[in-house]
Amino acid sequence: MGDPQLAALAQRYFDFHLADNPTSASVYGIPGYDDKLPDPSREGDRVRLAHHAEIGEGLAAIDAGALEGQDRITRSMLARLIADQTASIEAALGEVGLSNTITGPVSTMLSSLPRLSLNSEQRSRDYLVRLGSLGDYFDAVLERYRLAASEGRYQTRRGVLGVIEQIDDYLGTAVADDPLVSPTPTGVEGWKDEAAALVAERVRPSLLRWREALQEEFLPNSRLDDYVGVCFVPGGSDGYAAASRQFTTTDLSPEAVHRIGLEEVARLREEFAEIGARALGTSDAAELIHRLRSDLTLRYETPDQILADVTLALRRAEEALPKAFLDYDIAPCSVEVIPEAAAKGATLAYYTVPAADGSRPGTHWVNTYEPSSRARFEYEALAFHESVPGHHLQFALGQTLEGLPQFRRFAYVTAFGEGWGLYTERLCDEIGLYSGDLQRLGMVSFDAWRACRLVVDTGMHVFGWSRERAVAFMRDNTALSEVNIDNEIDRYIAWPGQALAYMIGRRHIGALRDRAREALGDAFDLRHFHDRILANGSIPLATMTGVVEDWIAEAA
Repeated sequence: MGDPQLAALAQRYFDFHLADNPTSASVYGIPGYDDKLPDPSREGDRVRLAHHAEIGEGLAAIDAGALEGQDRITRSMLARLIADQTASIEAALGEVGLSNTITGPVSTMLSSLPRLSLNSEQRSRDYLVRLGSLGDYFDAVLERYRLAASEGRYQTRRGVLGVIEQIDDYLGTAVADDPLVSPTPTGVEGWKDEAAALVAERVRPSLLRWREALQEEFLPNSRLDDYVGVCFVPGGSDGYAAASRQFTTTDLSPEAVHRIGLEEVARLREEFAEIGARALGTSDAAELIHRLRSDLTLRYETPDQILADVTLALRRAEEALPKAFLDYDIAPCSVEVIPEAAAKGATLAYYTVPAADGSRPGTHWVNTYEPSSRARFEYEALAFHESVPGHHLQFALGQTLEGLPQFRRFAYVTAFGEGWGLYTERLCDEIGLYSGDLQRLGMVSFDAWRACRLVVDTGMHVFGWSRERAVAFMRDNTALSEVNIDNEIDRYIAWPGQALAYMIGRRHIGALRDRAREALGDAFDLRHFHDRILANGSIPLATMTGVVEDWIAEAA
């Protein structure tokens, strides 16, 4: 029996989270929020800060030394989350994050709302209510950008131009083909007509207002490519330090993260040479990277080829799970194509969790836009990362954990989540899931990609690198295509600090595994190590260390 005061506080935190992020509640499949949108204003931020302050006061009243087991994890997580989230809200870096990437509000709404389940009449009607307020939401975001600009916090020129192009592409489609009208409703007569009317009368006019404001107000004052980092924005340097702490759940300085990235990049160039000699007959890293990027015979021809390779990799991984994992009863994973309206500026792929009520599987969303620009050797590592044994296993298992507070079952700690995804790319090599050395080169390139993130993200936002310098570093040290490099760099510009989580998290998990194997010797069991990492839900890295230390003590 856990501490009742802590349990009540944990539930209150989760209730606040749902109220502040109602679209997240819909993604989780939790009813009662499907007709609502978040408040993107500064007043909305003040409400969120007050919520965090209330939780902090409650935690201060609990004797941490008297807690045991899962309660200790719960308290440490709450303390870390509210501290990091409070600092992030105060930094308000999203005010200068205008972008057509996955982080942008237009991309987010056009891609996320249509894929929510409408498996009841109530949800179908709630969707229409939400759709009717989407124009007001976009208007409020625009006013937030205007307020930031009045304080000298300007958008990047590339971000402004990207969203103008995105809006033009969106408005160029027929209302009947609008992604917001695409869901299949349940039990509501005339739903499609009503949804189309709301899009035509409310949503599209609001984005026309965006189009005009971006062109006339924001573009003239936007930051050029030499000044893309938030270090060029008032309050940006402190904000980036807060973002780094939040996304890595460590107190590593951005300068230390930069150095780690440079070390990893140098190590991976040696691995490129080793595998490249077998796969493509050259051990020259620069030549190898150039060939992987430019050889058109290594590209896809059709979207269906991409889907087939990703799906086969997923099924192969599912069959191999017993080699490295205990048997878990979790939701299924599907593979879907990123909607065309959001694909052009989107990254290679992303994952969305299963609905808690079972109405929707976990989904690996794959970008098949312009298949001739996409490399065949990348998509196996991508599938393992996003689906099984990566994000899907991680988050679907998290939803089944009994006895944990709800916020822990649905939590997304980026360093844990993305660190695990990157860790599994290497794990799949250990258990023989790559189909050849060419695909293993994709794994190495993806490792190099995440190592480069440590360098270029801090480079732009701390050391003032230009966009071109960041692009050149990625081009010289990864086999990513030019279009993917462009999309990635623009994502880092719009979402400072998030890119640090992957390699920092992966290194942490790997170091804990080495530590446990050394301490336990023959008693070390990889399946049980993975169970300890995953069976507490998404946790900060320091908390993960404590979990593994406890396991070592138990098993020794």
